[in-house]
Amino acid sequence: MLDTRTTPEFVSLAREHISPVLGLKAERAFVRGAGHRLYDTDDREYLDFVCGIACTILGHGHPTVTAAIHRQVDTLVHINGAGYTESTARLAAELSAALPDPLDTVFFSNAGTEVIEAAIKLARRVTGRPGIVAFRGGFHGRTMGSVALTSSNPNYRAGYEPMLPSVYHAPFPDAYRMGGEEEASRQALAALRDLLTNEIPGRSVAAIVMEAEQGEGGYRPAPASFLRGVREICDEHGILWVADEIQCGYGRTGKMWGFEHGGVVPDVVCVAKGIANGLPLSALITRRELQERWGVGAHGTTFGGNPVAAAAALAVLETIRGEGLVANAAARGAELRAGLERLQRADPGIGDVRGYGLMIGVEFVADAASKAPDEARTSRVLAKAAELGLLLLACGTDHNVIRWIPPLNVTSEEIGEALRIFEQALQA
Repeated sequence: MLDTRTTPEFVSLAREHISPVLGLKAERAFVRGAGHRLYDTDDREYLDFVCGIACTILGHGHPTVTAAIHRQVDTLVHINGAGYTESTARLAAELSAALPDPLDTVFFSNAGTEVIEAAIKLARRVTGRPGIVAFRGGFHGRTMGSVALTSSNPNYRAGYEPMLPSVYHAPFPDAYRMGGEEEASRQALAALRDLLTNEIPGRSVAAIVMEAEQGEGGYRPAPASFLRGVREICDEHGILWVADEIQCGYGRTGKMWGFEHGGVVPDVVCVAKGIANGLPLSALITRRELQERWGVGAHGTTFGGNPVAAAAALAVLETIRGEGLVANAAARGAELRAGLERLQRADPGIGDVRGYGLMIGVEFVADAASKAPDEARTSRVLAKAAELGLLLLACGTDHNVIRWIPPLNVTSEEIGEALRIFEQALQA
């Protein structure tokens, strides 16, 4: 039976029964998606550059992914404990093949925060060391272990003390506020070395956890020299480097993996979000020897590697390869960045445009000289863009960065359409 309620009625229903802790303020309720468009209960169309927070990287209803889901649902939805499933075994092999050597062994889970938890447990158990180092502005999840690493928003941590012990935070290189890429890299590496000398000795650190481009923290890309420097520091002290590729991986930055921008290979890779185009799935990948040392029964999961999600993830990898979507992300990202930089030159309120590939941040400031964050204007621009039919999200520790995360298969025409709407929103 067709539900004839209007958008305000659906929003009212949701607000009455869905937890307010989520903080959703939108006045929209969506009923369907097609390609790179979403449609609300009034059948109004929106260009979706939110992608479920970087999850639906192939858009909505992608035929290859949808067909794979249907085939698997008709065959087997879930088992655990009784044996392997075909789609999950194949995905582990394909995912390993998509990563550089020696990363070849996969532990599946359901969400990004779960594989960060797994990485913390693996690192501590394998190394016998307590310390975990993360970076200021980083986001690694909201469960009790991962939130101790997260510092992109103080509200995510407030009221949950005491946090997981032996977690330390180092400055992340912010090229916009630290004198350019190389100077930012130099300062951040010096601070990291100081931390490992004066706060916790390097020999007591199990892992350094970082995003190659910070997501929630403001779409701040790490310079290549910083990625190389972190690898050198880890090697020097016998520390495991955990690459959080949950938002910046899977072709998002114009390379398959964000860490590739530094020409380095981490010890542990955490993947989620876009891996199954919107179905819940995540993965932790290491060299086999690390997971053998972790030990049988050291960690577990009920739903991780679910065969339906795995079938979708296989279709995602097939599509990325078959349609050349990593190259498309690089090309369309260059077009998007050029268009945003053109708008920046005409708008003194845009302090910075930055990011790799299709992971671009636009930072709003109240004053170009002081670089004071302008959260209020950011909110107004987002609201106006949505009113005009373009969905975008904010990020940053001061909520003054608009993040651009269109699907990997976005077209030049859609980039142009989005830029035109964004320009109207800026002028309004």
